[in-house]
Amino acid sequence: MARKVTAEMAAYCATLDFATLPAEVRERTRFLVLDLVGNMVRGRHDAESTPALLAAARALGLAAGSAAVFGDSARYTPAGAAFLNGALAHSLDFDDTHAAGTLHPGAPVIPAALAAAEMVGADGRTVLSAIVAGYEVTCRLALALPGGDHYDRGYHPTATCGAFGAAAAAARVFGLDQKGMEDAFGIALSQAAGSLQFLANGAWTKRFQVGWSAMNGLAAATLAREGFRGAAEAFEGKAGFLRAYAPNPVPERALQGLGEMYELMNTAVKPYPSCRYGHAGVDAAIALRAKHGIKPEEVESITMGLPNKGMLLVGSPLAYKQNPQNVVDGQFSGPFVVSCGLATGHMGWDSYGLLNDNTVRSLLPKVVCEEDPEVQALFPTYMAGKLTVKARGETFSELVTIAKGEPENFLTEAEIRAKFHGLADAVLGAERATQLADAVIGLDKAPDVNALMRLGAPIMAARLAGE
Repeated sequence: MARKVTAEMAAYCATLDFATLPAEVRERTRFLVLDLVGNMVRGRHDAESTPALLAAARALGLAAGSAAVFGDSARYTPAGAAFLNGALAHSLDFDDTHAAGTLHPGAPVIPAALAAAEMVGADGRTVLSAIVAGYEVTCRLALALPGGDHYDRGYHPTATCGAFGAAAAAARVFGLDQKGMEDAFGIALSQAAGSLQFLANGAWTKRFQVGWSAMNGLAAATLAREGFRGAAEAFEGKAGFLRAYAPNPVPERALQGLGEMYELMNTAVKPYPSCRYGHAGVDAAIALRAKHGIKPEEVESITMGLPNKGMLLVGSPLAYKQNPQNVVDGQFSGPFVVSCGLATGHMGWDSYGLLNDNTVRSLLPKVVCEEDPEVQALFPTYMAGKLTVKARGETFSELVTIAKGEPENFLTEAEIRAKFHGLADAVLGAERATQLADAVIGLDKAPDVNALMRLGAPIMAARLAGE
Protein backbone atom coordinates (compact mmCIF):
# COMPACT_ATOMS: atom_id res chain seq x y z
CA MET A 1 0.00 0.00 0.00
CA ALA A 2 1.39 3.38 -0.97
CA ARG A 3 2.42 5.58 1.91
CA LYS A 4 0.50 8.76 2.54
CA VAL A 5 3.38 11.11 1.87
CA THR A 6 1.52 14.36 2.60
CA ALA A 7 0.10 13.11 5.88
CA GLU A 8 3.40 11.69 7.13
CA MET A 9 5.32 14.81 6.14
CA ALA A 10 2.70 17.01 7.81
CA ALA A 11 2.82 14.99 11.03
CA TYR A 12 6.59 15.25 11.10
CA CYS A 13 6.64 19.00 10.52
CA ALA A 14 3.89 19.74 13.03
CA THR A 15 5.73 18.00 15.85
CA LEU A 16 9.35 18.81 14.98
CA ASP A 17 11.06 20.14 18.11
CA PHE A 18 14.41 21.95 18.03
CA ALA A 19 15.36 20.58 21.45
CA THR A 20 15.31 16.98 20.22
CA LEU A 21 17.37 17.58 17.07
CA PRO A 22 21.01 16.38 16.95
CA ALA A 23 23.48 19.02 18.12
CA GLU A 24 25.09 19.31 14.70
CA VAL A 25 21.70 20.05 13.09
CA ARG A 26 20.95 22.74 15.66
CA GLU A 27 24.31 24.40 15.01
CA ARG A 28 24.14 24.09 11.21
CA THR A 29 20.66 25.62 11.12
CA ARG A 30 21.87 28.81 12.79
CA PHE A 31 24.85 28.98 10.43
CA LEU A 32 22.53 28.69 7.43
CA VAL A 33 20.35 31.50 8.78
CA LEU A 34 23.40 33.73 9.24
CA ASP A 35 24.57 32.96 5.72
CA LEU A 36 21.20 33.91 4.23
CA VAL A 37 20.84 37.07 6.32
CA GLY A 38 24.10 38.38 4.86
CA ASN A 39 22.74 37.77 1.37
CA MET A 40 19.52 39.63 2.13
CA VAL A 41 21.29 42.64 3.63
CA ARG A 42 23.60 43.10 0.65
CA GLY A 43 20.99 42.14 -1.95
CA ARG A 44 18.84 45.01 -0.71
CA HIS A 45 21.53 47.44 -1.90
CA ASP A 46 23.61 45.82 -4.63
CA ALA A 47 21.20 43.89 -6.85
CA GLU A 48 20.15 45.78 -9.95
CA SER A 49 16.62 44.38 -9.66
CA THR A 50 16.02 45.75 -6.15
CA PRO A 51 14.77 49.29 -6.97
CA ALA A 52 12.00 47.98 -9.23
CA LEU A 53 11.14 45.28 -6.71
CA LEU A 54 10.76 47.80 -3.88
CA ALA A 55 8.78 50.24 -6.03
CA ALA A 56 6.33 47.50 -7.00
CA ALA A 57 5.98 46.36 -3.38
CA ARG A 58 5.12 49.93 -2.36
CA ALA A 59 2.62 50.31 -5.22
CA LEU A 60 0.91 47.07 -4.16
CA GLY A 61 0.53 48.31 -0.59
CA LEU A 62 3.06 45.84 0.80
CA ALA A 63 5.05 48.61 2.52
CA ALA A 64 2.36 49.48 5.05
CA GLY A 65 3.10 47.18 7.95
CA SER A 66 5.48 46.44 10.83
CA ALA A 67 7.50 43.52 9.44
CA ALA A 68 11.21 43.90 8.67
CA VAL A 69 13.19 43.54 5.47
CA PHE A 70 16.92 43.05 5.95
CA GLY A 71 19.07 45.98 4.93
CA ASP A 72 16.03 48.30 4.90
CA SER A 73 14.91 50.77 7.55
CA ALA A 74 11.31 50.81 6.25
CA ARG A 75 8.68 48.34 7.45
CA TYR A 76 6.39 46.15 5.39
CA THR A 77 3.38 43.87 5.68
CA PRO A 78 4.21 40.28 6.63
CA ALA A 79 3.50 39.17 3.06
CA GLY A 80 5.69 41.98 1.72
CA ALA A 81 8.54 41.10 4.07
CA ALA A 82 8.45 37.42 3.11
CA PHE A 83 8.37 38.33 -0.58
CA LEU A 84 11.16 40.90 -0.47
CA ASN A 85 13.46 38.98 1.88
CA GLY A 86 13.05 35.86 -0.27
CA ALA A 87 13.83 37.73 -3.47
CA LEU A 88 16.78 39.58 -1.91
CA ALA A 89 18.18 36.33 -0.52
CA HIS A 90 18.41 34.95 -4.06
CA SER A 91 19.45 38.16 -5.82
CA LEU A 92 23.22 37.76 -5.50
CA ASP A 93 23.18 34.01 -6.33
CA PHE A 94 25.33 33.61 -3.22
CA ASP A 95 22.75 31.66 -1.15
CA ASP A 96 22.96 28.05 0.00
CA THR A 97 22.66 25.08 -2.37
CA HIS A 98 21.38 21.49 -2.17
CA ALA A 99 23.14 19.61 -4.96
CA ALA A 100 20.98 16.50 -5.15
CA GLY A 101 17.81 18.57 -5.23
CA THR A 102 19.34 21.15 -7.61
CA LEU A 103 17.94 24.02 -5.58
CA HIS A 104 18.56 26.74 -2.97
CA PRO A 105 16.42 25.83 0.06
CA GLY A 106 17.12 28.73 2.42
CA ALA A 107 15.82 31.60 0.29
CA PRO A 108 12.12 30.64 0.32
CA VAL A 109 12.06 28.99 3.76
CA ILE A 110 13.86 31.34 6.15
CA PRO A 111 12.03 34.56 5.13
CA ALA A 112 8.66 32.82 5.53
CA ALA A 113 9.59 31.56 8.99
CA LEU A 114 10.78 35.00 10.13
CA ALA A 115 7.73 36.83 8.77
CA ALA A 116 5.44 34.33 10.49
CA ALA A 117 7.42 34.78 13.72
CA GLU A 118 6.91 38.54 13.60
CA MET A 119 3.17 37.98 13.14
CA VAL A 120 2.77 35.89 16.29
CA GLY A 121 5.79 36.75 18.47
CA ALA A 122 7.30 33.27 18.24
CA ASP A 123 10.47 32.46 20.17
CA GLY A 124 13.77 31.60 18.54
CA ARG A 125 13.55 27.86 19.08
CA THR A 126 10.18 27.70 17.39
CA VAL A 127 11.56 29.63 14.42
CA LEU A 128 14.56 27.30 14.15
CA SER A 129 12.28 24.24 14.37
CA ALA A 130 10.23 25.71 11.55
CA ILE A 131 13.28 26.34 9.40
CA VAL A 132 14.43 22.73 9.75
CA ALA A 133 10.95 21.56 8.77
CA GLY A 134 11.00 23.86 5.74
CA TYR A 135 14.40 22.64 4.56
CA GLU A 136 13.33 19.00 4.87
CA VAL A 137 10.14 19.54 2.88
CA THR A 138 11.83 21.60 0.15
CA CYS A 139 14.76 19.25 -0.38
CA ARG A 140 12.83 16.01 -0.04
CA LEU A 141 10.21 17.04 -2.57
CA ALA A 142 13.00 17.85 -5.02
CA LEU A 143 14.50 14.39 -4.46
CA ALA A 144 11.12 12.75 -5.04
CA LEU A 145 10.45 14.53 -8.36
CA PRO A 146 13.49 14.13 -9.02
CA GLY A 147 14.88 17.61 -9.61
CA GLY A 148 16.46 16.82 -12.99
CA ASP A 149 13.15 15.69 -14.53
CA HIS A 150 11.46 18.76 -13.06
CA TYR A 151 14.12 20.98 -14.66
CA ASP A 152 13.59 19.27 -18.01
CA ARG A 153 9.96 20.39 -17.89
CA GLY A 154 11.11 23.98 -17.45
CA TYR A 155 10.46 24.38 -13.73
CA HIS A 156 12.66 26.17 -11.20
CA PRO A 157 12.60 23.88 -8.13
CA THR A 158 13.80 26.53 -5.68
CA ALA A 159 10.50 28.31 -6.33
CA THR A 160 8.19 25.33 -6.80
CA CYS A 161 9.42 23.06 -4.00
CA GLY A 162 10.23 26.15 -1.97
CA ALA A 163 6.57 27.19 -1.76
CA PHE A 164 5.84 24.01 0.21
CA GLY A 165 8.92 24.45 2.39
CA ALA A 166 7.84 28.01 3.14
CA ALA A 167 4.35 26.78 3.98
CA ALA A 168 5.78 24.15 6.33
CA ALA A 169 7.98 26.71 8.05
CA ALA A 170 5.21 29.27 8.54
CA ALA A 171 2.71 26.61 9.65
CA ARG A 172 5.18 25.27 12.22
CA VAL A 173 5.71 28.82 13.57
CA PHE A 174 1.93 29.15 13.89
CA GLY A 175 1.77 25.84 15.76
CA LEU A 176 -0.62 24.16 13.33
CA ASP A 177 -1.41 20.49 13.93
CA GLN A 178 -1.09 17.76 11.32
CA LYS A 179 -4.45 18.60 9.73
CA GLY A 180 -3.57 22.30 9.57
CA MET A 181 -0.19 21.47 8.06
CA GLU A 182 -1.87 19.27 5.40
CA ASP A 183 -4.23 22.12 4.58
CA ALA A 184 -1.26 24.49 4.23
CA PHE A 185 0.37 22.06 1.78
CA GLY A 186 -2.90 21.73 -0.14
CA ILE A 187 -3.21 25.50 -0.44
CA ALA A 188 0.44 25.90 -1.46
CA LEU A 189 -0.25 23.37 -4.24
CA SER A 190 -2.30 26.06 -6.01
CA GLN A 191 0.68 28.42 -5.88
CA ALA A 192 3.72 26.27 -6.71
CA ALA A 193 5.25 28.14 -9.65
CA GLY A 194 8.65 28.97 -11.07
CA SER A 195 9.90 28.92 -14.66
CA LEU A 196 13.40 28.49 -16.07
CA GLN A 197 12.58 30.80 -18.97
CA PHE A 198 14.67 33.47 -17.24
CA LEU A 199 17.66 31.73 -18.83
CA ALA A 200 16.62 33.11 -22.22
CA ASN A 201 17.58 36.68 -21.36
CA GLY A 202 18.91 36.79 -17.79
CA ALA A 203 15.51 37.95 -16.53
CA TRP A 204 15.03 38.99 -12.93
CA THR A 205 12.16 36.53 -12.55
CA LYS A 206 14.59 34.00 -11.04
CA ARG A 207 14.80 36.23 -7.97
CA PHE A 208 11.16 37.29 -8.01
CA GLN A 209 9.69 33.79 -8.09
CA VAL A 210 11.76 32.66 -5.11
CA GLY A 211 10.51 35.61 -3.07
CA TRP A 212 6.99 34.98 -4.29
CA SER A 213 7.23 31.35 -3.12
CA ALA A 214 8.18 32.56 0.37
CA MET A 215 5.11 34.79 0.35
CA ASN A 216 2.93 32.02 -1.08
CA GLY A 217 3.98 29.67 1.70
CA LEU A 218 3.21 32.28 4.33
CA ALA A 219 -0.19 32.93 2.74
CA ALA A 220 -0.98 29.20 2.59
CA ALA A 221 -0.14 28.71 6.27
CA THR A 222 -2.14 31.79 7.26
CA LEU A 223 -5.19 30.59 5.34
CA ALA A 224 -4.88 27.17 6.97
CA ARG A 225 -4.55 28.80 10.39
CA GLU A 226 -7.87 30.54 9.80
CA GLY A 227 -9.59 27.29 8.90
CA PHE A 228 -9.42 27.43 5.12
CA ARG A 229 -9.48 23.94 3.63
CA GLY A 230 -6.66 22.83 1.33
CA ALA A 231 -6.51 20.03 -1.22
CA ALA A 232 -5.87 16.56 0.21
CA GLU A 233 -2.84 14.49 -0.83
CA ALA A 234 -1.07 17.60 -2.07
CA PHE A 235 2.14 15.70 -2.79
CA GLU A 236 1.21 12.19 -3.93
CA GLY A 237 -2.32 12.73 -5.29
CA LYS A 238 -3.28 12.09 -8.91
CA ALA A 239 -3.18 15.83 -9.59
CA GLY A 240 -0.78 16.51 -6.73
CA PHE A 241 2.57 18.24 -6.98
CA LEU A 242 4.81 15.26 -7.72
CA ARG A 243 2.67 13.69 -10.46
CA ALA A 244 1.69 16.97 -12.09
CA TYR A 245 5.19 18.48 -12.17
CA ALA A 246 7.39 15.54 -13.19
CA PRO A 247 6.94 12.46 -15.44
CA ASN A 248 8.26 9.70 -13.17
CA PRO A 249 8.21 10.78 -9.53
CA VAL A 250 9.05 8.53 -6.60
CA PRO A 251 6.83 9.95 -3.84
CA GLU A 252 8.16 7.60 -1.16
CA ARG A 253 11.63 9.07 -1.65
CA ALA A 254 10.42 12.16 0.24
CA LEU A 255 10.02 10.06 3.38
CA GLN A 256 13.27 8.06 3.35
CA GLY A 257 15.07 8.54 6.64
CA LEU A 258 12.66 11.29 7.70
CA GLY A 259 13.49 12.28 11.26
CA GLU A 260 16.75 10.33 11.19
CA MET A 261 18.65 11.81 8.23
CA TYR A 262 18.55 15.54 7.64
CA GLU A 263 18.72 16.94 4.13
CA LEU A 264 19.52 20.25 5.79
CA MET A 265 22.92 18.72 6.58
CA ASN A 266 23.41 18.04 2.85
CA THR A 267 23.09 21.75 2.09
CA ALA A 268 26.21 23.61 1.01
CA VAL A 269 27.18 27.24 1.51
CA LYS A 270 28.98 29.20 -1.19
CA PRO A 271 32.20 30.77 0.13
CA TYR A 272 32.59 32.64 -3.16
CA PRO A 273 29.87 34.60 -5.03
CA SER A 274 30.34 32.82 -8.33
CA CYS A 275 29.41 29.70 -10.27
CA ARG A 276 30.06 26.61 -8.15
CA TYR A 277 32.16 25.01 -10.90
CA GLY A 278 34.90 27.57 -10.30
CA HIS A 279 35.06 27.18 -6.53
CA ALA A 280 37.58 24.32 -6.36
CA GLY A 281 39.84 26.39 -8.61
CA VAL A 282 39.58 29.36 -6.26
CA ASP A 283 40.37 27.10 -3.30
CA ALA A 284 43.44 25.85 -5.20
CA ALA A 285 44.55 29.37 -6.14
CA ILE A 286 44.34 30.60 -2.55
CA ALA A 287 46.16 27.48 -1.31
CA LEU A 288 48.99 27.79 -3.87
CA ARG A 289 49.43 31.47 -3.05
CA ALA A 290 49.68 30.71 0.66
CA LYS A 291 51.95 27.65 0.33
CA HIS A 292 54.43 29.02 -2.16
CA GLY A 293 54.19 32.79 -1.82
CA ILE A 294 53.41 33.15 -5.51
CA LYS A 295 53.25 36.79 -6.58
CA PRO A 296 51.14 37.84 -9.61
CA GLU A 297 54.11 39.31 -11.45
CA GLU A 298 55.94 35.95 -11.17
CA VAL A 299 53.21 33.99 -12.95
CA GLU A 300 54.01 32.70 -16.42
CA SER A 301 50.92 30.57 -17.06
CA ILE A 302 47.91 29.08 -15.27
CA THR A 303 45.96 25.98 -16.28
CA MET A 304 42.51 25.53 -14.73
CA GLY A 305 41.37 21.90 -14.88
CA LEU A 306 37.59 21.44 -14.93
CA PRO A 307 34.95 18.75 -15.52
CA ASN A 308 33.24 18.95 -18.92
CA LYS A 309 30.10 20.61 -17.54
CA GLY A 310 32.27 23.13 -15.76
CA MET A 311 34.01 23.93 -19.04
CA LEU A 312 30.65 24.83 -20.57
CA LEU A 313 29.86 27.32 -17.82
CA VAL A 314 33.15 28.87 -16.68
CA GLY A 315 35.81 27.80 -19.21
CA SER A 316 34.51 28.33 -22.72
CA PRO A 317 34.74 30.21 -25.00
CA LEU A 318 38.14 31.03 -23.57
CA ALA A 319 38.61 34.48 -25.15
CA TYR A 320 35.27 35.58 -23.67
CA LYS A 321 36.05 34.14 -20.25
CA GLN A 322 39.43 35.93 -20.23
CA ASN A 323 37.73 39.29 -20.74
CA PRO A 324 34.78 39.66 -18.32
CA GLN A 325 32.94 42.98 -18.64
CA ASN A 326 30.46 42.88 -15.75
CA VAL A 327 29.57 41.01 -12.56
CA VAL A 328 27.67 38.20 -14.29
CA ASP A 329 30.57 37.71 -16.73
CA GLY A 330 32.89 37.53 -13.71
CA GLN A 331 30.69 35.05 -11.86
CA PHE A 332 30.91 32.66 -14.81
CA SER A 333 34.58 33.26 -15.65
CA GLY A 334 37.05 30.66 -14.40
CA PRO A 335 39.99 32.91 -15.36
CA PHE A 336 38.61 35.83 -13.36
CA VAL A 337 37.85 33.98 -10.13
CA VAL A 338 41.17 32.12 -9.99
CA SER A 339 43.02 35.34 -10.86
CA CYS A 340 41.34 37.05 -7.92
CA GLY A 341 42.32 34.15 -5.67
CA LEU A 342 45.94 34.24 -6.80
CA ALA A 343 46.23 38.02 -6.73
CA THR A 344 44.53 38.71 -3.39
CA GLY A 345 44.13 35.41 -1.52
CA HIS A 346 40.42 36.14 -1.42
CA MET A 347 37.24 36.01 -3.51
CA GLY A 348 34.26 37.90 -2.11
CA TRP A 349 31.42 40.07 -3.34
CA ASP A 350 33.66 43.13 -3.33
CA SER A 351 36.14 41.28 -5.58
CA TYR A 352 33.96 42.29 -8.52
CA GLY A 353 35.39 45.76 -8.00
CA LEU A 354 38.59 44.26 -9.45
CA LEU A 355 37.09 43.62 -12.89
CA ASN A 356 39.32 46.41 -14.27
CA ASP A 357 42.16 46.05 -11.78
CA ASN A 358 45.55 46.07 -13.55
CA THR A 359 46.96 43.15 -11.56
CA VAL A 360 43.95 40.92 -12.16
CA ARG A 361 43.78 41.97 -15.82
CA SER A 362 47.45 41.03 -16.25
CA LEU A 363 46.68 37.47 -15.08
CA LEU A 364 43.53 36.87 -17.15
CA PRO A 365 45.23 36.14 -20.52
CA LYS A 366 47.60 33.73 -18.77
CA VAL A 367 44.73 31.46 -17.64
CA VAL A 368 43.82 28.54 -19.91
CA CYS A 369 40.85 26.32 -19.05
CA GLU A 370 40.73 22.67 -20.07
CA GLU A 371 38.83 19.50 -19.30
CA ASP A 372 41.00 17.56 -16.87
CA PRO A 373 40.68 13.73 -16.86
CA GLU A 374 41.37 13.46 -13.13
CA VAL A 375 38.76 16.09 -12.34
CA GLN A 376 36.25 14.58 -14.77
CA ALA A 377 36.64 11.16 -13.13
CA LEU A 378 35.56 12.67 -9.80
CA PHE A 379 32.45 14.29 -11.32
CA PRO A 380 29.51 14.37 -10.54
CA THR A 381 30.18 12.97 -7.07
CA TYR A 382 32.53 15.89 -6.48
CA MET A 383 32.75 19.27 -8.18
CA ALA A 384 36.52 19.06 -8.10
CA GLY A 385 39.08 21.29 -9.77
CA LYS A 386 42.80 21.49 -10.39
CA LEU A 387 45.08 24.49 -10.81
CA THR A 388 48.58 24.32 -12.29
CA VAL A 389 50.67 27.47 -12.05
CA LYS A 390 54.03 28.06 -13.68
CA ALA A 391 55.98 30.75 -11.86
CA ARG A 392 59.63 31.49 -11.07
CA GLY A 393 60.63 28.73 -13.52
CA GLU A 394 58.78 26.13 -11.40
CA THR A 395 55.47 24.32 -11.73
CA PHE A 396 53.01 24.22 -8.83
CA SER A 397 49.82 22.14 -8.88
CA GLU A 398 46.87 21.73 -6.52
CA LEU A 399 43.91 19.34 -6.84
CA VAL A 400 40.85 20.18 -4.73
CA THR A 401 38.40 17.28 -4.59
CA ILE A 402 35.79 18.71 -2.21
CA ALA A 403 35.36 22.45 -2.56
CA LYS A 404 35.08 24.59 0.53
CA GLY A 405 31.49 24.97 1.65
CA GLU A 406 30.30 21.52 0.55
CA PRO A 407 28.61 19.52 3.34
CA GLU A 408 31.75 17.35 3.79
CA ASN A 409 33.96 20.46 3.91
CA PHE A 410 31.62 22.97 5.52
CA LEU A 411 32.61 26.43 6.65
CA THR A 412 33.57 27.00 10.28
CA GLU A 413 31.70 29.57 12.33
CA ALA A 414 34.60 31.99 11.82
CA GLU A 415 34.41 31.49 8.04
CA ILE A 416 30.62 31.90 7.99
CA ARG A 417 31.00 35.11 9.98
CA ALA A 418 33.73 36.35 7.64
CA LYS A 419 31.45 35.83 4.62
CA PHE A 420 28.63 37.56 6.47
CA HIS A 421 30.77 40.58 7.33
CA GLY A 422 32.00 40.77 3.74
CA LEU A 423 28.38 41.30 2.75
CA ALA A 424 26.83 43.16 5.67
CA ASP A 425 29.49 45.57 6.95
CA ALA A 426 29.17 47.92 3.96
CA VAL A 427 25.45 48.32 4.67
CA LEU A 428 25.17 48.13 8.45
CA GLY A 429 28.64 49.09 9.64
CA ALA A 430 30.93 46.56 11.32
CA GLU A 431 29.61 47.05 14.86
CA ARG A 432 25.95 46.64 14.00
CA ALA A 433 26.74 43.73 11.70
CA THR A 434 28.51 41.98 14.58
CA GLN A 435 25.49 42.52 16.80
CA LEU A 436 23.23 41.06 14.11
CA ALA A 437 25.50 38.03 13.63
CA ASP A 438 25.55 37.43 17.39
CA ALA A 439 21.74 37.65 17.48
CA VAL A 440 21.41 35.04 14.73
CA ILE A 441 23.89 32.64 16.35
CA GLY A 442 22.04 33.09 19.65
CA LEU A 443 18.59 32.73 18.11
CA ASP A 444 17.88 29.53 20.04
CA LYS A 445 17.90 31.58 23.26
CA ALA A 446 15.83 34.51 21.99
CA PRO A 447 12.32 35.10 23.43
CA ASP A 448 11.28 36.49 20.04
CA VAL A 449 12.84 37.68 16.76
CA ASN A 450 12.25 41.39 17.31
CA ALA A 451 15.79 42.29 18.35
CA LEU A 452 17.27 40.32 15.47
CA MET A 453 15.00 41.93 12.89
CA ARG A 454 15.65 45.41 14.29
CA LEU A 455 19.41 44.92 13.95
CA GLY A 456 18.92 44.07 10.28
CA ALA A 457 17.97 47.68 9.53
CA PRO A 458 20.82 50.09 8.76
CA ILE A 459 21.29 53.15 10.91
CA MET A 460 21.47 56.26 8.78
CA ALA A 461 25.19 56.87 9.28
CA ALA A 462 26.01 53.44 7.92
CA ARG A 463 23.79 53.63 4.84
CA LEU A 464 25.44 53.13 1.49
CA ALA A 465 25.91 56.20 -0.65
CA GLY A 466 22.80 57.08 -2.56
CA GLU A 467 20.45 55.14 -0.27
